[in-house]
Amino acid sequence: MFFSDIYLIYLVSGLILLPCIFLAAWASARVHSTYNKYSGMPTSTDWTGSDVARMLLEKNGCSDVSVAHGKGKLTDNFNPATMTVTLSESTYSSNSVAAVAVCAHEVGHVVQRSEGYLPYKLRKALVPLTNIGSMLAFPLVILGVILEWTLATVEIGNVIVFIAVCLYGLSTLFTLVTLPVELNASRRAKQMLAETGVLVTREEQKAASKVLSAAAMTYVAALVTSLFYFLRFLLYVAVLTRRNK
Repeated sequence: MFFSDIYLIYLVSGLILLPCIFLAAWASARVHSTYNKYSGMPTSTDWTGSDVARMLLEKNGCSDVSVAHGKGKLTDNFNPATMTVTLSESTYSSNSVAAVAVCAHEVGHVVQRSEGYLPYKLRKALVPLTNIGSMLAFPLVILGVILEWTLATVEIGNVIVFIAVCLYGLSTLFTLVTLPVELNASRRAKQMLAETGVLVTREEQKAASKVLSAAAMTYVAALVTSLFYFLRFLLYVAVLTRRNK
């Protein structure tokens, strides 16, 4: 009965995982296709991604943050530990609408930190906890189950298993908090680009919006996938602990 339950979980979760995989693949493909489409549209002002990043940082009073040239494509990020916005090869020197939109998005994260945006602070605090939780969750479940099975200490075992579930759930909570952080950074990017006149025409603004919206879908896909894995983890725990019921 025990192994048949595990097999059923694998079968059902495998069927559910397929749509998650397709959603993630579609979101990733959409980001790259949208970026590639509008990377061929130069801005009327001829600003490059690095120019825009430095200008927006200065206008928002974030002169303590530097802009660095990174490697790869769409690997742009803001590192609060080094106070550096690293722009990828595809955006740093590009004057395309797509490039300046991505760079403005990263500056949006800098402004979130500067203003103390609550979801941003929460996500930052969750990073070390999530890393620890992902490492300890499974070992704690095994420990809790062993205590229940061998020592008949059901209460202690249940407490340990409950802690393990909470630790594993931190990764899902992290992706849940990440979504509004990314959406807010994109909203800030659109607003900053419009207010500073980097994107002059309505066509440019709509193109930048499409690039940022496509990027947001990757975080939606990540949240859906993370929720699935958390539910599957709960099912495993339920099967393992049911033997003592």
